[in-house]
This record gives sequence, structure tokens and C-alpha cells, in this order.
Amino acid sequence: MIKIYGMPTCPYCDYIHEQIIGREDEFEYINIGENIRNMSAFTHLRDTNPVFERMKEIGDVGIPTFVLENGSVTLDPADVGLVEYGSTVACSLEDHKSGRKGC
Repeated sequence: MIKIYGMPTCPYCDYIHEQIIGREDEFEYINIGENIRNMSAFTHLRDTNPVFERMKEIGDVGIPTFVLENGSVTLDPADVGLVEYGSTVACSLEDHKSGRKGC
């Protein structure tokens, strides 16, 4: 099962979360804002994995984050068969703000 770390206040995470509804046998969505245990797990991952170096350099949190079954980490939704927010098939920030489903 692929773990996805994210938060519902993040439009990128929200877009990913909508794509995995009904696919709970493939993906586990972990809301890092839900409790300290989730935040701690994500923070440890972010602090120890070199995948996040660029995110840290630019001051980004690095969510959504995808942890594959083999333990490898990626920040690219395409690596797990999902569509990235902002791609040509994704919706806009205005769509998200207006409550468009899947945004």
C-alpha cells in the first residue's frame, strides 16, 4: 500500500486525495495536521530523506509525499499513477477555491 502524507488545507494534497477515494486498498492518506503522531512521522521522514533537500531549499513543506511499498519516497504523483495538480488535466486554483469537485 502506498502512503500519502498531506493536509486538507493544501490544494495539491486535496487534488490527490480526490483521486484516491474508493482506492483505499491501494493508498493510505495520512493527514499530517490531524494529530501529533502523523506530524511527527512526516517530520522525521522529511528530516532524514534526501528527496526533500530541494523542498527545504525553497522553503516548501514537501506535501503531498508518497511512500511506496518498498519504502522509497517520491514527491511526484505520476510515480504512483496519479495526476499532479496544475497539469493539463488538473483544475486551476480558482476551481479549487470555488469548490469544484476533484480540486
